Amino acid sequence: MSRVEFERRSLPEQISGLWQLAFDLRWTWQPAAREVFQHLDYPLWRLTSHNPVRMLHLMTNQRLKEAARDPAFVALYDAAIRGLGRAVSAKGSWWPATYPGLPNRPIAYFSAEFALHQSLPIYAGGLGVLAGDHCKEGSDLGIPLVGIGFMYPQGYFHQSITSEGQQEEQYEHLQWDHAPVEPALTKEGKPCNLSVVLRDRVVHFTVWCVRLGRVKIYLLDTSVQENAPADRELSARLYGGDRESRLQQEILLGVGGVRALRALGYQPMVWHLNEGHTAFVALERIRELLDRGESFDAALERVRRATIFTTHTPVAAGHDAFPIDLVESYLEGCWGAVGSHRDEFMSMGCYDNGDGPLFNMTALAIRSTSATNAVSQVHGRVTFDMWAKIWPNVPARECPLNTVTNGVHVPTWIAPDMARLFERHLGIDWVEHHDAVEFGEKLSMVPDEDLWTVREALRSYLIAFIRERARELWTHKQVTAARVVAAGTLLDPAALTIGFARRFTDYKRPELIFYDPDRLARILTAFRRPVQIVFAGKAHPADHPGKDHLKNIFGRAVDPVFGGRIAFVEDYDLHVAHFLVQGCDVWLNTPRKPYEASGTSGMKASINGALHLSTGDGWWAEGYTGSNGWLIDGGVAGDDPAAVDAADAESLYRLLEEEVVPTFYDRNANRIPVRWLQKVREAIRTTMPRFSARRMVKQYAEWMYAPGFSVEPRR
Repeated sequence: MSRVEFERRSLPEQISGLWQLAFDLRWTWQPAAREVFQHLDYPLWRLTSHNPVRMLHLMTNQRLKEAARDPAFVALYDAAIRGLGRAVSAKGSWWPATYPGLPNRPIAYFSAEFALHQSLPIYAGGLGVLAGDHCKEGSDLGIPLVGIGFMYPQGYFHQSITSEGQQEEQYEHLQWDHAPVEPALTKEGKPCNLSVVLRDRVVHFTVWCVRLGRVKIYLLDTSVQENAPADRELSARLYGGDRESRLQQEILLGVGGVRALRALGYQPMVWHLNEGHTAFVALERIRELLDRGESFDAALERVRRATIFTTHTPVAAGHDAFPIDLVESYLEGCWGAVGSHRDEFMSMGCYDNGDGPLFNMTALAIRSTSATNAVSQVHGRVTFDMWAKIWPNVPARECPLNTVTNGVHVPTWIAPDMARLFERHLGIDWVEHHDAVEFGEKLSMVPDEDLWTVREALRSYLIAFIRERARELWTHKQVTAARVVAAGTLLDPAALTIGFARRFTDYKRPELIFYDPDRLARILTAFRRPVQIVFAGKAHPADHPGKDHLKNIFGRAVDPVFGGRIAFVEDYDLHVAHFLVQGCDVWLNTPRKPYEASGTSGMKASINGALHLSTGDGWWAEGYTGSNGWLIDGGVAGDDPAAVDAADAESLYRLLEEEVVPTFYDRNANRIPVRWLQKVREAIRTTMPRFSARRMVKQYAEWMYAPGFSVEPRR
């Protein structure tokens, strides 16, 4: 059934704008808007996993009428509506104030996934979270950003764990009437229905719109009646199917995404490609310019000047590459005027990383853009070495490779209790200035007692959430007692809690902490100084080593030797992530260097006062100060993974035994861990301004977006 066939239920006139609030995901990071739905029906708010669109479909007419007659509720509602109106107008925000007089043309941001809210499961992991945070911050800053991605009706998989610890993947069709998406309309006010030719057939697609205040994201969907069954499935799942399916998706995203923007009336000034999946944007834009009479070289130069590229992957195997003849065959219907220059275009993607020449999407992106950026300082060095053949004989300092270290959207990830604490002591407008150095300097104004009260509350919320999920497994799925224990029923709300939550894959070394199980057991079960570890995360369906790591950790969670102090939380998503990054005391990260491009989960934890315990890879290599967390460093480098693992495990155990655990349990006469809170403050002070999405997006704007408009900022 098409989403167009659903009708929104009528609402009392006094609160008829509730649909507008619910369908604009700005509410996900705006406390005033969230408060409206919480007050409307708090039990239903929780039952629907904080999905106001679903809430409005399920609510009784009686409750809606009562709310419309409640002056206190109507006042909350009116304030939220006014706030949304101001956000959409973008008046007084950073971008128009910093760059006055710019043309009224947007930045087009292409990404294969966007993590916006759990009610819209079109994300798999860090790439999607970064894209979602980028767009949210773009909205806050008033940047004229428009996103392009895929509407995956089956999303990414739901995860369940068998009693043997095996991951099982389940795909569920999206309940369209419960999702915050609307049909996108063309300039003529009609549904945006377009097509792309793939090889010898026409693939039709429709376009959906997601609202984020000032920003809109448009999502392509091939699940339309005009398509054959196989083509309807083309955009059904995120990262599903084989390599040939992936190639078709990427042609559709690049070529179809440009066509969608044109049909919707957009003429972007700057095009931002988020990872190589999006690189076929160049093909369609060159075709447009050739149709206007430009030469291939002139068209390519114009495309380059207006396009930037962000790469996230420090592993060669993570960059999509396809057989050259396969690419040529699928592009047969897309060439248009580029057909007479197909050799030149194909050469832009041709790259040999040691396995023979292939059509490499990252190589195409680098060669068709004017600026490429990595996402951390370490990743920048790795990226230069990885793609050095594209820049032969170019010194590193002259290479068109920049670094914009990732950041996180603070209003989305900060715990409500922590935000209220900052409001009391730093001012009600603290969030507007969280990227300023002065923010960190003011943290000394927050009393230890108040900070510790919040940190204990956040841990308690996490443990209560985990126990409730375990109870649901027992009640509704009748799982074994061992699975209930593994789900975290025995966790202690007062114990030092370590979190490890991310994609399960080999380079992240999820089992490093179990290198010496007996030593770990002694740490976890120490008398009066207990420690517990919460694991969460999914392995890609095709990543069998990752699944093995997950299975082994599940086995540890049911092993009595660890005393019920290890838990695995199933079906990791944005909802679970919020509880974990806010409620854990320590955030554990153990990637094998230098394979972590950036990593943002540790940033989210640190802004909430969870201390980062990590190897010096990704953002932590530039974020660690010596007093804002701990650095795992065994002092062994080289090509012997076993030796590196042994040394890093020893470093990890020593830090836990000699620093982490003693500092946490060292309490003063008022039972407050003063030394611990010093590190908590330092973590917040050093992370919030420097590793926020606000700093990140401002850097993109100043270094890459504004120059594309050829206008200098006002100083």
